[in-house]
Amino acid sequence: MIDISLNGKRGKSLEVLCLGCHSDDIEIGCGGTILRIAEQYPGSIFHWVVFSAIGERKDEARRGASLFTVSATLSGPTLKEFRDGFMPFVGAEIKEVFEGLKNQVEPDLVLTHFGNDSHQDHRLVSELTWNTFRNHLVLEYEIPKYDGDLSQPNFYVPLADGISQKKVRYLMEVFKSQQSKRWFEESTFLGLMRIRGMECNAQSGYAEAFHCRKVVL
Repeated sequence: MIDISLNGKRGKSLEVLCLGCHSDDIEIGCGGTILRIAEQYPGSIFHWVVFSAIGERKDEARRGASLFTVSATLSGPTLKEFRDGFMPFVGAEIKEVFEGLKNQVEPDLVLTHFGNDSHQDHRLVSELTWNTFRNHLVLEYEIPKYDGDLSQPNFYVPLADGISQKKVRYLMEVFKSQQSKRWFEESTFLGLMRIRGMECNAQSGYAEAFHCRKVVL
């Protein structure tokens, strides 16, 4: 549960670095957790970075970041225009973005992609996250997709029913460009949160789940 003290800051504000390859990744993967942190740690700062936000998707990324952090402080969003699906071929340029982040942000928590995700862009950003932020709590979020790459997570964040419903409502409001995709539906997002809520015995029945490779107490 996210109730644990993060660097001794229980009840205080946090700095959270949110990393996503595409405009809706952060919101899908950890939007509920962001909403919970903003509520539980008043005054928290969210550093928001999206690596592929082009055209309409840039507007959606900007609105999504603002909406999910409305009760906190948003730093950014930083929106890049790397081509979707081609990030591994420009890895050096993306590495430079991470080098810049390393000198700008000292986060208490980093939210990034799952390292074994089937999408090549997601794997690259996850790898560079670990290359860059070696002394930080890193949680890798999951994104449901056609590839069927959901795995067995080991870190759960229970969500109040109001938060899970708000997450889904925001997703459907903001990301209009994705609603032609058959999987981009309320039932998909609620269903996954319901399964994760069952697995961790969440009181509301809903949760988000992450992969956590390393924890230092």
